[in-house]
Amino acid sequence: MTFTGCYDLCQNNRMKAILPLTILIIISCNNNTPEDLERQAFSESASSVAGFANFVVGKDYLIYKRVRLTDNTGFSAPMEAYSALIPEGWNYTGDIIWEQPGSACMGTFRKFSTEDPSGKMKLTLYPETIYSWATNEMLRAHNRDGRQSEYCMQKQPFDASEYLKEIFLPELGSPKPVYTEEVSGVVEEMRRKFNAQAAELKTYGAGNLNFHPTSVKAGVEWADGRKGIITVSVGITEIIVPNQYTGGYDMLYTTAVSNKSVFIYPADESGAEKMYTVIMGGFRTNPYWENSVNIFWKDVRINKQIRHIGTIKAMDAQTARMGRDAIARGNQRLADMDNQLRSWEQKQQVQDRMHTEFIKTIREVENYADETGKYEMAAGYSHAWSRNDGTSFILSDNPNFDPSSVFRDQRWKEMKKVR
Repeated sequence: MTFTGCYDLCQNNRMKAILPLTILIIISCNNNTPEDLERQAFSESASSVAGFANFVVGKDYLIYKRVRLTDNTGFSAPMEAYSALIPEGWNYTGDIIWEQPGSACMGTFRKFSTEDPSGKMKLTLYPETIYSWATNEMLRAHNRDGRQSEYCMQKQPFDASEYLKEIFLPELGSPKPVYTEEVSGVVEEMRRKFNAQAAELKTYGAGNLNFHPTSVKAGVEWADGRKGIITVSVGITEIIVPNQYTGGYDMLYTTAVSNKSVFIYPADESGAEKMYTVIMGGFRTNPYWENSVNIFWKDVRINKQIRHIGTIKAMDAQTARMGRDAIARGNQRLADMDNQLRSWEQKQQVQDRMHTEFIKTIREVENYADETGKYEMAAGYSHAWSRNDGTSFILSDNPNFDPSSVFRDQRWKEMKKVR
């Protein structure tokens, strides 16, 4: 041990003595074995932490960790698809499902769920489900023959409230709705996304298009006392096509159910809604992955004569090169960032903003900043800290709580609220 370090140890004993005694203490410190010094340091650390024993995790503060989910199917190598911010210690599962071109319901779907160790609190995000319908019976029969799957089926169009009441709640054990409210911010985002896609649809001959978006959030209660928050969005695309046999018109409907989530928690869990807002507001989609997926499926839609059916890595040379180039661009940009931080996690993508719009019905979203940039996080907590790594955060309402002191970790720095 250095002279200064030993002096500090001796000073911590709060001994007041004359100079000769101090010299003797310094000499004694220098003669301590490593085991003696380790025991002394541990004793001081334990004593310090004991002073903060009144801070209880889950009550005075909660640590959130960012977890990352990869697409292990669609590309030549696993690619990070999105990340989520969940309480430390919670379990989670996620998957990216590819229904290949030519299959009953081609597309890319994702699942995600996370729960606390006791299993009493759980958030589940369900994959999108597509329902088709036509006023022409022959078209419906054709679809029944080859387009039924877990994610695609036939049903007459319905709005979000009807889906919640007639389909979703019965699937969940028929909990009792406490409140149901429309989420206008999500509806606006759905309409914006549709307008961006409408131009492509018109190139396929779909000239007469109508779009009807709806979105709801509901608070529910089960008979066993559990509570829950449910969200669901429904977008109905209506296409009017001429019928060359009758001289009239047929209506084609595609009803897409998205933003389908369920958060379940005990009735006596006072901090459950805050956890919900942080988790829902913490999803971030990797734009490099998303853009690659969107371009791929657009290519599939345009090219009706695909020579080989498979995932991106097994497609024709042009599509495979597109995927490789997108991954390379993303990896290069990530490598160029300081400390390999992901700038895209500091921004909200379109679907992530939809998550945020749902939680705004509970409380507003606030921006916090640290050395790595600005993060949009759920409000409801008075203080936020980070370790400036884009991954670890602590949220608290206790004005006396300071993680750098409690955990003796000086990397924790309080974040600032910004506009």
